[in-house]
Amino acid sequence: MNTLVVAVSAILLYLAATGLLVRRIVQKREGMRCRQIILALAGAAVLLHGSLLYPRVFSPEGINLGIFNALSLVAWLSVILMMISLLRNPLENLGLLLFPFSAVALILELLLTSQRIVPAGAPWQLEAHIFVSFLAYAFLGLAMVQAILLMAQERQLRNRRPRGFVSALPPLQVMETLLFRLIGLGFALLTIGLLIGVLFIEDIFASHLVHKTVLSLIAWLLFAILLWGRWRFGWRGRTAIRWTLTGFATLMLAYFGSKLVLELILQR
Repeated sequence: MNTLVVAVSAILLYLAATGLLVRRIVQKREGMRCRQIILALAGAAVLLHGSLLYPRVFSPEGINLGIFNALSLVAWLSVILMMISLLRNPLENLGLLLFPFSAVALILELLLTSQRIVPAGAPWQLEAHIFVSFLAYAFLGLAMVQAILLMAQERQLRNRRPRGFVSALPPLQVMETLLFRLIGLGFALLTIGLLIGVLFIEDIFASHLVHKTVLSLIAWLLFAILLWGRWRFGWRGRTAIRWTLTGFATLMLAYFGSKLVLELILQR
């Protein structure tokens, strides 16, 4: 099938899933059939997205993690993890932001090019570091979206005027529990990824990687403090939201900020 046709189909499926999800929330439809249609559309979009992403990332020269491929990969993984998590947790409302973000990431991947090749035959430790780190980004990306929804929910409940999609969200306590579950999983993976990098990758503190490494460690520290604060002091609400968004922003600045400077500005 033509690449453009596949891409347009995936984008339209993501947007259709978003539209149905918005309609379901606005009309307060809780029927299983509507939910199944939304998940079917998103699942089809993920399959088409993956079929485009695979040959672009796994090139004959090695793993191509140019900034737009990387952004598309994080979006794709986030949707997959969300759909897997739906087996146990009510997370479908995350699609309000994830589905259109994935569509935009796919558009950028198709229209703009940037290469950052990890050569074929690279050490397995480097490949493990990349794989685990991307899973961490995806889980913490879900946590960021959950934090944004929680912020909207908390703000409207504080004003005693829950309406729109907020009124269709699970109870505040459930939302916070899901948030910290996602953060815990993402933090564990981020810890493993950083340990692999520090122990096995010789140039992780080289000049072209030092900003990424230092900012990643700062993000790790922010999430560690948040989880400790939750355990020790019961942090919740706006405190948890602020720490989550700050930690994720720092992590994205570490990876995508560095790639933006190196690949698009310095072209190195």
